This record gives sequence, structure tokens and C-alpha cells, in this order.
Amino acid sequence: MADGVESGMDMSAEDIEATAEAASGSSPLSDAERGERLAALMGVIELMRPAVQSDGGDLALVSADVETGVVEVQLQGACSSCAVSSSTLQGGVDRILRGRLDWVTEVIGGVDDSIDPFASESMGRGGYVPSH
Repeated sequence: MADGVESGMDMSAEDIEATAEAASGSSPLSDAERGERLAALMGVIELMRPAVQSDGGDLALVSADVETGVVEVQLQGACSSCAVSSSTLQGGVDRILRGRLDWVTEVIGGVDDSIDPFASESMGRGGYVPSH
């Protein structure tokens, strides 16, 4: 118990961080690596958006934790009244993100339900214009 690791005494902040990294099996990403992952994620989302937009909806990135691989997206526009939105999220968005980005571990998806269902339905095919 005199080595400090077992006793927890006399460890510097660097030693504690190194021990935590070793226990977790990974080291934190550099800023450059975080930037690369986020840029790659945005690129894949931009590839998927036209397909969703062609049906009157849109796909937005809500949040992304590039360290843990958890990504949250939201379907918008006509997607809020579409019966296959959950299939689009699971079978399309989730599958594509995990397939193209090996660091993505979980995709959380939702549908923007703030829009009136009748307005969403009237957007129909190709009627949604993203607000960006």
C-alpha cells in the first residue's frame, strides 16, 4: 500500500488523471481529434439531409459527445406527422452514422413536435424549407 495508487495518498493530479485513463482504457481526445470527429459527423449529416428534405422534412444535429460517441439528432418539418419517422431514424440515420463513423456508439433521435400536425402534413413532399 505504500505505492500511493492503492492508498490514494501522495498522488499528483497527473498521476490521478493517468490512473483514471488507464482504468477507463482510453485517453481523452485532443482538440484536433474532437474537431475532426465533429467535422466528419457534420459531413455525414449533410449527406443525409437532401433525402429527408425531398420528403418535406429536415435532419438537424441537436448535440454530439465525440468522446463517448453519443449523437442526438432531430427530424423536423413534415417528419413530425410522418408515420415512418422512427424507421427513418433507426433504419437510416442510426445505421448510416454508425456505419460511417466507427466512434459513434449511440444515436438518440427525436421528432420536432412543436409544429402543428396539420401544418406538418401540408408540407407534404418537398415543401419544407430549412430555416438555416
